[in-house]
Parts: sequence; structure tokens; C-alpha cells
Amino acid sequence: MQAKIRVLLLLLFVSPLTWAAQPLPKVTVYKSASCGCCEKWVAHMRANGFEVVTRDTDNVAAQKVRLGVPEKMASCHTAEVGGYVVEGHVPAADVKRLLASKPNIRGLAAPGMPASAPGMDQPGKIPYTVYSLKKNGTTAEYARY
Repeated sequence: MQAKIRVLLLLLFVSPLTWAAQPLPKVTVYKSASCGCCEKWVAHMRANGFEVVTRDTDNVAAQKVRLGVPEKMASCHTAEVGGYVVEGHVPAADVKRLLASKPNIRGLAAPGMPASAPGMDQPGKIPYTVYSLKKNGTTAEYARY
């Protein structure tokens, strides 16, 4: 009987703490000061629960090189979050999935500037792909929209 009471107490008092959502890590975004779509992506990330710090720079390319973003995967802004790189207009849901699953990759990229991606928000459903950036320099499809 005491064992059952202990289990019940554990469920009542310890488990709710475990069930509580972990806070999302801070996102640092490297972008041009004049890029409006980058600001819209930052707003998208904030609306999805992320704390975002922006670093305006005239040399975003240097951050891409530092973080190992392949040239063919480049976009207008580059971000770091939870030890991963996020290149371009990647949806917040994909970033959350990345952080939850913690795959052994460099990060995610939405190359170019996909018209219907978060921050671009152009009307119509224009297909685009988010890629995983593997540590060996290769890429693979992560999500398709």
C-alpha cells in the first residue's frame, strides 16, 4: 500500500514538472539592416515562442562560411539556435522539430527566398523545400511545402 501511495505522490508532485514545456533556446539572426523579409521572419519566430536577437551586418556571407552553410543553400539571413544553423525562411515548426529530435546534422536551410515561406508571405501556395544540412556537406529533404 505504501508503494502505491509513493507512486501516486510522484505522479502528483514530480510529473507535472517533467511535463512542463522546456523553454525554447534563443535564436541569433545575422541579417542585413535593410532586409524587410528578414524582419518578418524574425517576427514569425517570435510569434512562435522564440526569443530572437538580431545582429545586423554588412557581411552575412561570413557567418554562412563560419557556420558551414553550403553556397547552394544560401538565403538572405542566417541564424543560430540550440547549436544548429538555420538558413533562410525555415518555418518555426521545423525549427521546433529539429530542436526536439536533436539529429546529428549541422542544421536546416530554405535556400533562396521561397515566395510562400514565413517572412515572404506572398499569396498563393508556391511549393518549396526545407533541407537538412549534414555535417559532411551534403543535404537531404527535411520538409516540403
